[in-house]
Amino acid sequence: MAAPSVEAALELLGRVSRMDSPYEELRALRVAVQALPPSELRERGPEFPVAGLFVLMAQGDREQISLCVAILERLLQVMDPLYVIRNYGEELQKGLFHPDDLVKILTISQIGRIVEDPDAIQEILNTPELLRQIIYCIAAEKIGVAKEAIKSLSGVARTPEGLEALLAGNLLIDLKKVMSKSDIIRYRVYELAIGIASASADSLNHCVNSGLISELIGELTGNDVLVRATCIEMVTSLAQTHHGRQYLAQQGIIDKISNIIIGADSDPFSGFYLPGFVKFFGNLVVVDSPQQICERYPAFLEKVFGMAEGQDQTLFGVGVDTLSILGSNVEGKLVLQKKGSRFHHVLNRIGHQAKNAPTELRIRCLDAISSLLYLPPEQQTEDFLGMTESWFFSLSSQPLELFRSISAQPFPDLHCGALRVFTAIANQPWAQRLMLASPGFVEYLVDRSVEPDKPSKEAKYELVKALAESKTIAEIFGNQHYLRLRAYLREGPYYVKAISTTAVEGAE
Repeated sequence: MAAPSVEAALELLGRVSRMDSPYEELRALRVAVQALPPSELRERGPEFPVAGLFVLMAQGDREQISLCVAILERLLQVMDPLYVIRNYGEELQKGLFHPDDLVKILTISQIGRIVEDPDAIQEILNTPELLRQIIYCIAAEKIGVAKEAIKSLSGVARTPEGLEALLAGNLLIDLKKVMSKSDIIRYRVYELAIGIASASADSLNHCVNSGLISELIGELTGNDVLVRATCIEMVTSLAQTHHGRQYLAQQGIIDKISNIIIGADSDPFSGFYLPGFVKFFGNLVVVDSPQQICERYPAFLEKVFGMAEGQDQTLFGVGVDTLSILGSNVEGKLVLQKKGSRFHHVLNRIGHQAKNAPTELRIRCLDAISSLLYLPPEQQTEDFLGMTESWFFSLSSQPLELFRSISAQPFPDLHCGALRVFTAIANQPWAQRLMLASPGFVEYLVDRSVEPDKPSKEAKYELVKALAESKTIAEIFGNQHYLRLRAYLREGPYYVKAISTTAVEGAE
């Protein structure tokens, strides 16, 4: 079969442009264009007279439109953005009014590509009507169209001129008109505003001055519990940035979130929004000081413990996830250690649920245990090692056997979760002594037959690796066991021992 050529594709495109119902030719052109190397298309792209495809797309049926979109996606993608907007700007603008969502998505995605080009974006800014129509696409029924619109407008706002154009004057009025259409569309505009505000302090200032951020915060701290649950996710996203956290703290918004958590005990509907509010603080401790966050907002830690101690399994899961995040570094571990017997009681509950809860929650418990017990080698002081050992024995009366029994179950996710717990403690001397003293444990470590699938083999390998690379393993395990671990490590996770067979003359 002859390789496709640009000339053949051009000849096909010429025929397509002259026909009323060019289905066969369009199908052939799609195959030809998709088979051409991108480098060749990029070099010869301007030779393709794609205006005819825009015409066919505007007047064709569903199949014709779909074929034109597929071809245009391929051709426009390799053309210079400035060339596209200068030569097909009018066609793109018409595409935004097209009744078919495929055309709208194609058009908006191309505009999204254009706004990323520093030379081409000015052409977009000089066409406010085009930007206005993209804003109205946020209200599209199809979520794919709305998401492309949000993405493109976020790109516009990456330049100072685009930021100014979008969040001031007539386009801001259009944004607010779109917001008024429904709750769902209002949240889409908030999503756009948070995405823009997260980019830089200057972008945040523009969003604040536009009034969009204060409207979002007003809904977050209002009385509608379902609205709160939606808005807290967006505010959490803003808090991932340093300038965003600064703004939220200076405006007293973090204090307001803390106060809502305090008042949640008397709110029968708090279950709708409380997980999101706790996750907000959980995200803060990742990017900020766990000790400072917990000291300044004690309601957060109190609520996390309340969740982990309560009977609501949904809230328990959120509490466990948050403790996992909080205890993932030494500073957070110290915060938890200060809770004394209360934390040890929570650990016992987590260990119990790791054995008895529904599978999804058991996996979350195992992952939390791994996070809480892990200590990097450079932080393995006598005090910290004593702390993790005491935490381990708070999980169960026989914790090592608990995790061995879970690792023996025929469910890959649970099996790997238990192996990750062993891996978390594998480089700590007290755990190595426990493993050595447990009958058959060292044999289990080097037995490849118990790992039936790829994730299990990889999880077991990580466990052996953590042990073999520990500075104390040779001394504690002894030379013979240490060499077996090193051999396992050298052979890799997927090693299969060859079985030799000897042919015997006369054998059947």
